[in-house]
Amino acid sequence: MATDVTIPPLGESITEASVGQWLKQPGDAVKADEPIVSLETDKVAVEVPSPIDGVLTEHLAAVGDTVAVGAAIARVDASGVAAAPKAAPAAPAEAPKPAAETAKPAAAAPAPAAPAAEAEPADYDAISPAVRRLLGDYNLDPASIKGSGKDGRLTKADVLSAIDNGTAKLVASAAKPAAAAAPSAPSGGRNEERVRMTRLRQTIARRLKEAQNTAAMLTTFNDVDMTAVIEARDRYRDMFEKKHGVRLGFMSFFVKAVTLALRDVPAVNGAIEGDEIVYRDYADIGVAVSSPGGLVVPILRDADKLSFAETEKAIGDFGRRARDGQLKLEELQGGTFTISNGGVFGSLMSTPILNTPQSGVLGMHRIEDRPVVRDGQIVVRPMMYLALSYDHRLIDGREAVTFLVRVKEAIEDPARLLLDM
Repeated sequence: MATDVTIPPLGESITEASVGQWLKQPGDAVKADEPIVSLETDKVAVEVPSPIDGVLTEHLAAVGDTVAVGAAIARVDASGVAAAPKAAPAAPAEAPKPAAETAKPAAAAPAPAAPAAEAEPADYDAISPAVRRLLGDYNLDPASIKGSGKDGRLTKADVLSAIDNGTAKLVASAAKPAAAAAPSAPSGGRNEERVRMTRLRQTIARRLKEAQNTAAMLTTFNDVDMTAVIEARDRYRDMFEKKHGVRLGFMSFFVKAVTLALRDVPAVNGAIEGDEIVYRDYADIGVAVSSPGGLVVPILRDADKLSFAETEKAIGDFGRRARDGQLKLEELQGGTFTISNGGVFGSLMSTPILNTPQSGVLGMHRIEDRPVVRDGQIVVRPMMYLALSYDHRLIDGREAVTFLVRVKEAIEDPARLLLDM
């Protein structure tokens, strides 16, 4: 008896999603609660599990299709549990036939070619769903990446390392020359490729444009001397990691500095709703992190009450799960202020765009040794540019500058963070 696999509720105000990747194919054996398909919502990827043990009999939607919450997307047959084991002997059953014919002519040489051609898909099937999703998101050829797992299998670390090193090859670039080798030679090699935007990228585009259309955005800049934070980090890094099991980074210093500045300048933590201004006595800080599908902003709830260790652990966890597509919808909703660190990509200066309906976003940038004047002397200091974009409808220039100065003071004198000053 076949059971429909339906799209579960995906979160508040989300009524549909797109099929991102099928993790199981028709004929595959599945177990109850085992993910069979990955869906793309406006915010994150969501895996839909099988409701029962059985065999996946058919897909009811193709990759890229839009599906509504509650709609049937696949069917699983509980009575067909034995179908998967039967399919396995089918391939060996044909293998003896060519072997028997080899005794007559030498024409059996082509027979091994068929299994050889099937070797690549077999290896791909052995890749875990999480790694498959990562390969699919970046359109990478798994054969171009050396696996370090058991029996040479690919791990997420292998794929991420290949991406960082630039050694991974795209599937499209590998497939197109083979398929169009004849026509491409005379054409001169001017190619174009059209790729459908993911729902996440469409949402990012819509929200960024919405922020420009609705808010009176303005950006103010300052620079900050990172000497004191770097020295504190170097001095306590090993002890911090030994005690808390997580590395001490720069982001926790900035989260703490921002929460102090938000307390002193509450307008930056507010929002405009209709003809009213909403002020908050709490700080839910969004920390922008990269995912294969684009930038996402998980929320540090009550960041003003978190310790340095709790902040670093939460941010590290967000980064890992963003890469794996495992962030939950509720972790991306809300937020009163956002911090974006373009410095990890080498950015010197930028004007970040608001994450509406928030009224402020702080942009961090790369640390660079620059000559500055201290006590009448020109010295070299590790400097970072800070940028605060804000909604000028709610936040005046004086308040924006004051907020940025408060952050600068706390970073240049980290004792303020401990003394709550």
